[in-house]
Amino acid sequence: MALAEAVAKWGVVVVAAGRGTRMGTAESKQYLLLRDKPILVHTLETFETMDEIAEVCVVVGQQDVERCEGWIPQYGLHKVKSVAAGGSERQHSVQLGLEALSGDVDWVMVHDGVRPFATHRAVRACMAKAAATGAAVLAVPVKDTIKQVNEGGVITATPERRSLWAIQTPQAFRRSLLQRGLRQAAADRFVGTDDAMAVERLGVPVSVAEGDYTNIKITTPDDLPYAEFLLASRERGRRADT
Repeated sequence: MALAEAVAKWGVVVVAAGRGTRMGTAESKQYLLLRDKPILVHTLETFETMDEIAEVCVVVGQQDVERCEGWIPQYGLHKVKSVAAGGSERQHSVQLGLEALSGDVDWVMVHDGVRPFATHRAVRACMAKAAATGAAVLAVPVKDTIKQVNEGGVITATPERRSLWAIQTPQAFRRSLLQRGLRQAAADRFVGTDDAMAVERLGVPVSVAEGDYTNIKITTPDDLPYAEFLLASRERGRRADT
């Protein structure tokens, strides 16, 4: 990274406004306890302990703003400078989070509130790739053969696996670039499934930084036992380093 980029100020928008139905619980998945803390808190602690991160904005449902604000002092989340109420779609929530960050934040990462296992190594790799190219996402190569299937349940194509990557978060961008992409998407009434799509639509290349298969998104009940296993493995690793 050039010196000017090395001292750039990084902010993070953690998106946790969705309710989700696949978990099958009355409580939203981001607030379910993983060991003794909400999943969202584990996610926020990833960035709390990174010196490169200046500030974090958490975007949640309007009804959850107050309790999440209470977690800031409870869990020592000093880098969480704001808790914002989200919009009707993910990209609306991201836009609101970007607006809540300080004006001198040059670079941003957007991260799922239910991905608590992003490693510092992977996050830094994504940051470095974005600083070099303007936009980057974490991803892992697809392991399985992927089939394209039509509405009748018939296979129509088998894409070459070597060109397929499973996209994760964080996704990192020059802040002004992501804001421009989101404004254009709103003007076109386009709603994407991830943040990079808004930038891709501008004709701007988005690079890939290789992440970890353990950077899972906790979405269904089947994910919870694996999340417990990953958390226990991480804690054992920390004890072995001391």
